[in-house]
Amino acid sequence: MLTAVDRILLVADDPGAAAEPFRRFLAAEVVGERVSRVLGGEGAVLRLGTSEVEIYRPTGPGPLQEFADRWGRGLFAAGFATSDLAGLERRLRERGVPVAEDGGRLFVPASATCGMACLINAEEAREPAGLVRNLYEVTNVVADWRAAEARYAELFGLDRTRFCSIRSERWGYEGVLTLFRPNELHRIEITQAWGDGAMARFHRRRGDSLYMCFAEADAIEPIAERLQAAGARFAWEDEADPSRGVFIHPSGLGGLLMGVSRTHHAWTWSGHPEWAAAGPPP
Repeated sequence: MLTAVDRILLVADDPGAAAEPFRRFLAAEVVGERVSRVLGGEGAVLRLGTSEVEIYRPTGPGPLQEFADRWGRGLFAAGFATSDLAGLERRLRERGVPVAEDGGRLFVPASATCGMACLINAEEAREPAGLVRNLYEVTNVVADWRAAEARYAELFGLDRTRFCSIRSERWGYEGVLTLFRPNELHRIEITQAWGDGAMARFHRRRGDSLYMCFAEADAIEPIAERLQAAGARFAWEDEADPSRGVFIHPSGLGGLLMGVSRTHHAWTWSGHPEWAAAGPPP
């Protein structure tokens, strides 16, 4: 019932200041402000391609303050779109999920998933802004990826025949990509990490939790040039071919680790490497 990775939500001391790197590096645009009584905060909304980024300052008791007290700033929640918001709400409530209505959107606490707080809204068309096309992935690092796969398929009505297994010796993890729709990259990446890499260390500190996100861009060079000009920390996905993508260090985006891959390139590890150059068939 999920159709897209629609947004991410961050916690910051100063949402305006935290929004600035998204504008500087990714040409995101501030499109509004938002107050959430359910989350307990207020902040800025940025357009990033056709997706959005919400950056909140806690204003009282609630999930945002709980996150800030425990972890400080950073990636708080993932946002998804659905074509049937009422139907998904019924499905979640039937399964005992404590859903909270938040201005026409559904908030699902991290305790009801596998450590990933979720905000779900109805699909909507938006004019794109900035240097990326859209978000397409959020990564949920867990102790048992198979159990998490089953949990999300059941909660969100996902078709497991579309899922794609994934394993990375380079980054030290295995898991699954819960592809939402045929011929589209939108998904939750569920990972189980090993060794002493960054993801494994993160999981040892925080347990099952939201780790990072990924976006697509038609060209990586303009983003890399902005990062280099600012002296921001980042890494190439492939130093032999910088056009494939970059990883922006959390120090550059308010505590958020973000990957940006060239448009369609993520099909390389998403079950259809033959689509990585020109995309899926029409």
